[in-house]
Amino acid sequence: MNLKKSRSVGAASPLNGLGKQDAESRRKRKVAEITQALNTTPVDVAALRRMAISEGGLLSDEIRRQVWPRLLNVSVENIPEQLEPVDRDNNKDFNQVLLDVQRSLRRFPPGMPDEQREGLQEELIDIILWVLVKNPQLHYYQGYHDIVVTFLLVLEERLATALVEKLSTHHLRDFMDPTMDNTKHILNYLMPIIERVNPEVYDFMQQAEVGTIFALSWLITWFGHVLSDFRHVVRLYDFFLACHPLMPIYFAAVIVLHREEEVLDCECDMAMMHHLLSRIPEDLPYETLISRAGDLFVQFPPSELARERIKFLQIFILGGTIPFKIHVHCL
Repeated sequence: MNLKKSRSVGAASPLNGLGKQDAESRRKRKVAEITQALNTTPVDVAALRRMAISEGGLLSDEIRRQVWPRLLNVSVENIPEQLEPVDRDNNKDFNQVLLDVQRSLRRFPPGMPDEQREGLQEELIDIILWVLVKNPQLHYYQGYHDIVVTFLLVLEERLATALVEKLSTHHLRDFMDPTMDNTKHILNYLMPIIERVNPEVYDFMQQAEVGTIFALSWLITWFGHVLSDFRHVVRLYDFFLACHPLMPIYFAAVIVLHREEEVLDCECDMAMMHHLLSRIPEDLPYETLISRAGDLFVQFPPSELARERIKFLQIFILGGTIPFKIHVHCL
């Protein structure tokens, strides 16, 4: 593999709970397995998915640059060398994108020189506008830039643009509709998962009438907006890119379930519960939660949960059921 130095800080993912020597041995073995999968003709994408999901994920940004395009079925060879310039002055989304990018300072590595960061912010604006102009059926939403900046920090602009376009027309497609209706539909998978696993937590949350809006920023930014450690962000992106587009909502559910004691100890009040749940602890056991989310997806697949989602909507929305519609695309 032709590996370049990463622009992001702390992008290598440590394997949890292992002695140093054992961890290094496992790491080397995993790198060898990933290299073998990449060098197979055709590339063994199924093996790459397993590596991305399994403990430690893809280990480093150098490896992600090789594997993420394969997970999204993007042919690197067919990416144009240069993108067509976007007319910012006559672009309807430019002002909002500019404001969001200017507010995204915390998403860049601490200590990055201002000149380098400002250059990346310009690239970030260009990527977002280019994807929107090329795909007029897509609509910008606040939080989209949090996903795009993650790809930009791991990849260079040319590769990031190609992957973001593919992601936007597949995994993120529902978030980019003219309205938030389909985003709300996806959010409403959250409570049925919680009910199946822990009825006590579900009942308590229902009594507090907290709803699901606390998880909105988790879902539409793939947790990029709410996690301060970039290592955790890219580890989750490894997982989500290798899985079904609805996997982020399963991961949101396991975070809530993991915090069972905090939830049940909270005052049964909507504002208090929303405040608690909307703030993700820094010390989550990510590998354990990733494994559990995968297990719950198998145990309670989206097709089964659709019926429970309708029941949840009937509880919270006057006038009965909203027709079910979701654009989920498996690559």
